Amino acid sequence: MSRFALPRAARNVRITRAHKASAALVATASCAAALAFTAAPSDAATPSAHAPAAVKPVSADGMPLTAKDRADDGKKDRVVASSVADGLKVTAVEKQGRTAKVAASRSVERKTMAQAPKATPKAKPKVAPKRYANNLDGWIRQSLDIMHAKGIPGSYEGLHRNIMRESSGNPNAVNDWDINAINGIPSKGLLQVIQPTFDRYHVSGTADNLVDPVANITAAANYAAHRYGSIDNVNSAY
Repeated sequence: MSRFALPRAARNVRITRAHKASAALVATASCAAALAFTAAPSDAATPSAHAPAAVKPVSADGMPLTAKDRADDGKKDRVVASSVADGLKVTAVEKQGRTAKVAASRSVERKTMAQAPKATPKAKPKVAPKRYANNLDGWIRQSLDIMHAKGIPGSYEGLHRNIMRESSGNPNAVNDWDINAINGIPSKGLLQVIQPTFDRYHVSGTADNLVDPVANITAAANYAAHRYGSIDNVNSAY
């Protein structure tokens, strides 16, 4: 193996301390440059290389869209939007129409109900007037019904008993001999009533006639009720 030897002139050169310091500085600078180069990315000089590329719109077949294509697409979008808007308008109009129909129908129903004739209440069947026999029994019974309606006490037996004593059942009987007859106001009728007494105790709804059988009985019973409590309590001339 051959040996490397410096030229004689080089061997005679003396390296001073300054030479050593300069060499150290050069070596340090070289290392720093190498480190900086290694840390820096290879594409640092071209930062725009990583910027996102502009995306160009394409058609369904992958071909770039022209200005006409974009204009056509805009028209289509506007047509679709207009169609949707029209559809919404139609739906709203139909809904309003249905609402109006329902309201009108309800209004008609209410008017119909309001205008419907009210059911005429059924008239109560007329009660045929009670009929009474035109004799003493019928007169007493009719008088009793009127007395009960007017709150005048008395019974069939009390009326019949006093009638038979006073007139023997004759509605036209007249007493022309007692004090009343002498005074010009004779007792008359089934219960022998004088005119002033009849006028005072006459019962409304009966005939205004002293010798009418029913009017005579009811007036006498009314007088007896005020003076004796009831015609049933009368057992003699009264």
